[in-house]
Amino acid sequence: MYEPFVAKEIFLTKGIGRHKEKLASFEEALRDAHIAPFNIVPVSSIFPPGCKLIPAAKGVKQLKPGQILHCVISRNTSNEYRRMIAASVGVAIPKDGKNNYGYLSEHHSFGETDKQAGDYAEDLAALMLSTTLGIDFDNDTTWDKKEEIWKMSGKIVRTTNITQSAICVDGMWTTVLAAAVFVK
Repeated sequence: MYEPFVAKEIFLTKGIGRHKEKLASFEEALRDAHIAPFNIVPVSSIFPPGCKLIPAAKGVKQLKPGQILHCVISRNTSNEYRRMIAASVGVAIPKDGKNNYGYLSEHHSFGETDKQAGDYAEDLAALMLSTTLGIDFDNDTTWDKKEEIWKMSGKIVRTTNITQSAICVDGMWTTVLAAAVFVK
């Protein structure tokens, strides 16, 4: 009988790559993130019920070269001299994480620092989770007010992000990536 794959563990990773060739810069970013020897399959944004967030080093040890990896991945690439690029994955886990799912969000931007892009991705994941938990607020509410409402609701227990930003150098493609990697 077919057993559906539902990850029991997820790890977060990030990387940066630079090369004169665009594709090679992506490969360098995958290497920096320690996920180059795998076949990456992008997936959408659900953090499975009962899933644990583990350190990247522990997660990578469980993988085999050539393996298909399901990842929520954010990536950004440019060769525009001095352009700042960022890629971020945000995480929001509900208080009852054993029975309810959480959210992962991807955000890639230009001109944002690690903190700016990371905060945005984290807030986006919390926003998506809050809508499934029945936390109501006006769409015009400021981010600070939304965060206060989420904390007061007691329904969101943890948010975090992983973010990589970089400034492009002359004559090179720069790729940044952030990923949440699903592990059995």
